[in-house]
Amino acid sequence: MPTTILLSAPYMLPFIDRFRPVFDAYGLDLITPEVHERLSEEEILAHAGQFDGAICGDDRYTERVLQACLPRLKVVSKWGTGIDSIDKEAATRLGIQVRNTPNAFTLPVSDSVMGYILAFARRLPWMNTRMKAGEWEKLPGRSLSECTLGVVGIGNVGKAVLHRARPFGMRLLGNDIVPINPDFILQNNVEMTSLRDLLERSDFVSINCDLNPTSYHLINTETLGWMQPHAVLINTARGPVVEEKALVSALQSGAIGGAALDVFEVEPLPLDSPMLSMDNVMLAAHNSNSSPAAWERVHWNTIRNLLEGLGLDAEGLNKYQQAK
Repeated sequence: MPTTILLSAPYMLPFIDRFRPVFDAYGLDLITPEVHERLSEEEILAHAGQFDGAICGDDRYTERVLQACLPRLKVVSKWGTGIDSIDKEAATRLGIQVRNTPNAFTLPVSDSVMGYILAFARRLPWMNTRMKAGEWEKLPGRSLSECTLGVVGIGNVGKAVLHRARPFGMRLLGNDIVPINPDFILQNNVEMTSLRDLLERSDFVSINCDLNPTSYHLINTETLGWMQPHAVLINTARGPVVEEKALVSALQSGAIGGAALDVFEVEPLPLDSPMLSMDNVMLAAHNSNSSPAAWERVHWNTIRNLLEGLGLDAEGLNKYQQAK
């Protein structure tokens, strides 16, 4: 029986012809389903028992799915960093490896956060819209040196956001449930504080934590109520960290000043979402990881993780990667 791979990572599928020679060289057959953002449980279950390894995006590898894929499934290689859509505990218990690429998109995601901060502080999208509508209107903006930035989750991306914000003269607040390297805090002049204090004092709040049981709906009706009426919430982490219904209410009531969202509780964002018609909201289609260089690194590392998880010698990848 040939070794078969279920390849459903949406960022790799458009370039599958580039990678077929690699899979062919290792004798790996491919199943390449049609993917709309991610595979559901039922969509994966349709292929259960037919594949030995998986290259996935944010597909729903629940315990039910993993159980059904035994005994063939040996490794799930996640394209990217976040593995919250994979039941890692169940996979470990079942002897299925879960591999990813840590620190994959730190730079482009942190760039996106700074882009949102600058857009809201300087009112750039709104002035552009007014000008193109024939209106000569001077909208009030703020210098970043007048603003406080609060970062929730001081991992790789959170650190990069704080590091980028410091040269703009922003006051920096941080919050995390784990201790942060004191050298980083001192070098970047970050004040670590409670979540409530951070939300009460920040002009901009950037969500950069992992999605886990402690962060699910961390931003909710109560915590949004701690924010200032002019404050802007930025989420480039995971959609379910923010309770979307509560956020919509806070935006509609003026409890907060705006939001910039790259991730959502349901993706793609439903077309009936009230946020699509809100003037104080900036939206993107889970795209803050966009970076040709970063994508290229992740493509090859994801394949490497798959090969190693199958017990194959991944050193042969080098010639294909150099010849890209």
